[in-house]
Amino acid sequence: MSGSSGRLVVEHIREDGKEPHWPGQVFAEGDLDYEEAMRQYSEATRERLVHLKTMKTPTPEEDTRWRQGNEGQAEWYRIRQQRKQEDRDWKTAKAERYMARQAFRALSRAERQRQQDSWQAADQAWRKLRVQRQEILRARPPENKAWHQRNRELKEGSTDAAEIRTWIAVLVVTDNCTRQCLGLPVFRTGPKLTSQELVSALRTLLPGELKFLISDQGAHFRTKAFALLAQECDFIHIPVYRHRPESNGIAERFVLTLKQWLRSKSWLAGGDLTTLLAEFIPEYNDRPHQGLAIPGLSPDEFANRIWLM
Repeated sequence: MSGSSGRLVVEHIREDGKEPHWPGQVFAEGDLDYEEAMRQYSEATRERLVHLKTMKTPTPEEDTRWRQGNEGQAEWYRIRQQRKQEDRDWKTAKAERYMARQAFRALSRAERQRQQDSWQAADQAWRKLRVQRQEILRARPPENKAWHQRNRELKEGSTDAAEIRTWIAVLVVTDNCTRQCLGLPVFRTGPKLTSQELVSALRTLLPGELKFLISDQGAHFRTKAFALLAQECDFIHIPVYRHRPESNGIAERFVLTLKQWLRSKSWLAGGDLTTLLAEFIPEYNDRPHQGLAIPGLSPDEFANRIWLM
């Protein structure tokens, strides 16, 4: 079960000259059967997942890339940073003014008369700086109002777009051995899909003899409800590595085939999409696949031969 992000990952060459190591290398060992290799891969993956949970999360100062996605957000962030700098400069100027005035008052009367010209020039500069500060403070409320108005308009626009476009989630369930598509349940809740909905769909689709279930690291596959399903159905959950779609290549290739098939189709609602997917499943399972152990057989034919053995 997987989705396709279409992201190309380019790896850097290791400077230490050592060969990279990843859990998937266990499948290259010829003396291990598939079940034992999957168990070792599962243990190595789980260790890495625990490590990822303990990694430091980026601070708000470090994670600033979100501002680059929207020009308005980036501009408002720049204005806020400029305001913070202006406030710091004003506090510094006030402190310097206070110290200078205290030092001038501590002088003798004769010394104050000698420095009267320089003090008046400094006092004139301070009055000018204070006027500029007042103008800056008066300009901020209209700027805030304009920004909030623009932000409300953006939110209203995104709400209208959300009403027009309805997101639909599709769960892909395939058999790694026979390449059969076991089901394509459709969820009209889309991004609000709950773990209970996912588990309910899997209960009706997963075969009873299932030993290993491979999936991505989506949040729905890391919930207590899914862990309880794995315990009840007695299967081992294998989460693939992030940004490594080749670790679940069969499901990823299926997603690509499904996308290509849907490009020539059109639908207006979730019910229409459900009908299309119901047409796709037997068509996919009944056509020859080159990736099977016996090229030229369809997934259904290959499954029948396995059961006859």
